[in-house]
Amino acid sequence: MPGNLESMTQPHLPTVDEVRAAYRQGEEAVVLLVAKLVMLYQVQEARIQALEDRLNKDSHNSSKPPTSDGLKKLPKHGLRHKSGKKSGGQIGHEGHRLEPVSEPDHIEVYPVLRCHRCQVALEKVETQGYEKRQVFEPPKMRLEVTEHRGEIKTCPQCGEVNRADFPAGVSQATQYGPRMRAQMVYFNEYHFIPLERTAEIMEELYRQPVSEGAVLAAAEEVATQVAPVNERVKEHLIQTEEAVHFDESGARVGGKLNWLHSASTALASWFEIQPKRGSEAMDKIGILPKRTGWCIHDFWKAYLKYFLAKHGLCGAHLLRELTFLVENYSQAWANTMIQLLLEIKQAVEAAKTREQVALSAEQITGFKYRYDQIVAEGLLANPLPERTAGQVRKRGRVKQSPAKNLLDRLRDHSDKVLAFMYDFKVPFDNNQAERDIRMVKVQQKVSGGFRSEDGSKTFCQVRSYISTSRKNGQPILDALYLALIGRPFIPSFIAAQTAE
Repeated sequence: MPGNLESMTQPHLPTVDEVRAAYRQGEEAVVLLVAKLVMLYQVQEARIQALEDRLNKDSHNSSKPPTSDGLKKLPKHGLRHKSGKKSGGQIGHEGHRLEPVSEPDHIEVYPVLRCHRCQVALEKVETQGYEKRQVFEPPKMRLEVTEHRGEIKTCPQCGEVNRADFPAGVSQATQYGPRMRAQMVYFNEYHFIPLERTAEIMEELYRQPVSEGAVLAAAEEVATQVAPVNERVKEHLIQTEEAVHFDESGARVGGKLNWLHSASTALASWFEIQPKRGSEAMDKIGILPKRTGWCIHDFWKAYLKYFLAKHGLCGAHLLRELTFLVENYSQAWANTMIQLLLEIKQAVEAAKTREQVALSAEQITGFKYRYDQIVAEGLLANPLPERTAGQVRKRGRVKQSPAKNLLDRLRDHSDKVLAFMYDFKVPFDNNQAERDIRMVKVQQKVSGGFRSEDGSKTFCQVRSYISTSRKNGQPILDALYLALIGRPFIPSFIAAQTAE
C-alpha cells in the first residue's frame, strides 16, 4: 500500500485490497492507514462544520441582511429586551391625523329642504349652523406651459438686429421646468424607480410623453449642481469631532463587482463607489486617512490601518457573532460576554440619562476586569489547534475556529470594543452606517446594478445630497428643485463653518 505523505494530501477511502495489504505488511502499515483515515475524517468534519455554519447564519447571528433569511425561516429571539409597554401609541404620545383646514379651496353647501319627521318645508327657515366634512383631493394634473417671447428689433440708426435676453435656464425651444425635472429625479434617485418606469409615471400623471434621456439628464444636472455642497460635507466628515460611521457593500457596475463606501453622521452622508473594498479605495476617497476623531465600523482590518484615527468597533456586530457561537458551538463564555456587553451598554445609557459625562472609575475597572476574565476563560476553552501527525505543513498559522478568531479580536482590541464605555461620544453600534447604506442596497435589488461608471457616480452624488438634506429636515422635492435652479440646499453645520 502506498504510505508516503504525498498520497495522504489527497485522502480517499482505502479499498479492501489496500486494507488487506496493510494488514499483511505489519503494524507500521496499519498505523499509516489509520492516520490516512483520521485525516480523511478531519477534512470531512471541517467541511461539514463550514457548511453547517453557513446554513445556520442569518441576520440575528451574523452580518447577513434580513432579506437573506427567506420566508421559511422561523423568527428567532433577538438580543432586545421587552420594554414592558403595551403595543401601540403610548400615553402622552402626540397623535397624527388628517386635520381640517380653516380656509378650504372649495365649499359645497347642502340645504335642508324638508323636515325629516313631518315633511314641512324648511327653505325659508334661517340656518343655525353647519356640520362640516372636508375631502382632500389633489387637483387634476396638467402641465402649465409658459411661452417666453424675446423681442427682436432692428436699430433704425445702424441696422443692427437686437434680440432680448431670455431668463437664466431658458435655453431651448421647448424644455421641462425645474419642478418637473425635480420630480423625475425624485422618483428615479430617491425611490429607486427605474428610468423606463419613471418616464411612464410622468406620462401617466401629466399626459405628456417623457423620454428616459430626459430623466437621466435631470439627474446628471442635479449631480453637477450639488457636487460642491457634497465636497463641503465630505470635509466636515473629515474634521468633525462627532463620531463618523463607516461601512461598505458590494455593488455591480457594468456587470462587475465594485464596492459602495459610506461615511456618515446623524446629519451628513457621503457615498462613493470604488472598484476595490480595502485601503486602496479608502485612500482614494480620502476621509479616513485624514481623520483624527472617532471612526465607528465593523472589524474589517482595512479600517485599522489608519493610525491617526480613533477606532470603535460595532457592538451589534459583536453580539450577533457571539450569538452564533452560543447557538452553534455551545460556547458558554460567549453568552456571558453578551450579558456583560449589554450590562455595560445599559449602564452607559443610564449615566447619560442622569447627565453624567462618564462612568465612575470603579465601574470602568469592574467592567474591564470581568471582560478580561471572560476572554481568558474563552481562550482556555479554545486553545490554539495543533497539527496532527502526518499532516503536511503549510505556510502561515494553523486555521483557527470561529471562537478562537473572535477571542483573539476581543483580547487584542479590547480598547476598541469597549470604546463606548470609555468615551460617551462613541456609540455602541454602527447602526447609523447600516441605515444609510440599506437604501442604497434597495436600489441594487431593484435595478440589479449600474450600467456605467458615470451612472454610479451620478447616483452617489445625488444620493449623498438627498440623504444629507433629509437628515436636516429638508423636503426632498424642494431640495432637488433648489439644486436645479442653481441654489442647492446647504446644511446649517456647513453654513455655520462658513460664517466662522
